[in-house]
Amino acid sequence: MKPERIVHLGLGAFFRAHQAFYTQRSSDAEQWGIVAYTGRSSEQADLLNSQDCKYTLITRDVSGDSFETIDSVVRAVPASDLDDLVKTLANPNIALVTLTITEAGYQPSGSELSESALGRLLLGLKARFATGAKIALVPCDNLPSNGLVLKSALKRLAQSEDQGFIEYLDSLSYVTTSIDRITPKTTQADIDLVFEKTGFRDRSPVVTEPFRDWVLEGEFPLGRPKWESAGARFVSEIEPFENRKLWLLNGAHTLMALFGTLRGHQSVDQAIEDPEVLEEVNRFWDEAASHLDEQLLEVVAYRKALLERFSNPRIGYQLSQIAQESLNKLSVRIAPVALLELKAGRIPQGAVTAIASWIWFVANTSELKDSRAQEIRSANGDLELIALVSGELAENQDFVAGVINTANQFKSLQTQSVGSAR
Repeated sequence: MKPERIVHLGLGAFFRAHQAFYTQRSSDAEQWGIVAYTGRSSEQADLLNSQDCKYTLITRDVSGDSFETIDSVVRAVPASDLDDLVKTLANPNIALVTLTITEAGYQPSGSELSESALGRLLLGLKARFATGAKIALVPCDNLPSNGLVLKSALKRLAQSEDQGFIEYLDSLSYVTTSIDRITPKTTQADIDLVFEKTGFRDRSPVVTEPFRDWVLEGEFPLGRPKWESAGARFVSEIEPFENRKLWLLNGAHTLMALFGTLRGHQSVDQAIEDPEVLEEVNRFWDEAASHLDEQLLEVVAYRKALLERFSNPRIGYQLSQIAQESLNKLSVRIAPVALLELKAGRIPQGAVTAIASWIWFVANTSELKDSRAQEIRSANGDLELIALVSGELAENQDFVAGVINTANQFKSLQTQSVGSAR
């Protein structure tokens, strides 16, 4: 059995298509077993444990599917088993922690430490502090400077702890990452397909696209898998790559999820085939591209590749899945581009459409899947909604006027409510 060397928080489909995949494909994979902890539900741990933590990765290309068994996870544990997490993180053989806890997971409220992913991580790090062992912490969520965000969040949670532990947190390595691989929800048809093609009664396969990318910046004091042998890139300055991905891929996804839903579409491939959606995506991309280095980042080629990825009808990435947690996504994917454009003296029409579409979406969604739903529902008018996305944007009268005028146009449309079924 592979030795336990990595802890992962947030056992879900993306982790299994991305970090677990890269570890599986690393040239030294046999040295790196992953202990993975679920989010709130124990279901994924139960499913994986019923099949020795092995699962099938379905790579879905336009021309067909390929199937690969992944066994880099050596233990799957429910989040509720806090004692296990604390004991595992105290093990000095654990070299790093990866996290996929969604953007909202880095803003823990005043709940008990054991009720949030970062709270549980902090308790585990306190046990590790007693051993003196260092560790690398590797967030893999779509946040700019996610390593610094993680460090800040942990220190905020630990502010009442003793100074020695706070200094220990400062001494750890916080690795910033940019991650990229589209991973739609698995369906019963996918489960049936795996059995048909492989004979493996896999209760929890994962579907993904052929494209993958992982860029990392930071140190690993206790070592790491040779992820570069699987295609990962280690750079000294990640911000340009991070912005390219957050703005062009994730920004377009958020724009399509909101404006595409307004237009009556259900999946990314349907939305991008709509000339009006495509026009808005290209408009936003033009705005973002003016703040990206073409020579370093090959933005033109990246945009072309994205259109090919979006158009793959066999992925079936649902807009309703992308639209979850839209407020935080707009703040980190759309607002930065809008602010840069305003500073350049231009009104960012693509960003206007994205935020106006969200205002429409909020008004037409009966069950809002957003951790900040209470704030959204309590907002008094469109200006306050814009301020939730970005206080700085809400202070720009021309931008606000553009968003409100566009949102009013959208609200006047005879559209079907975006209920929980969608």
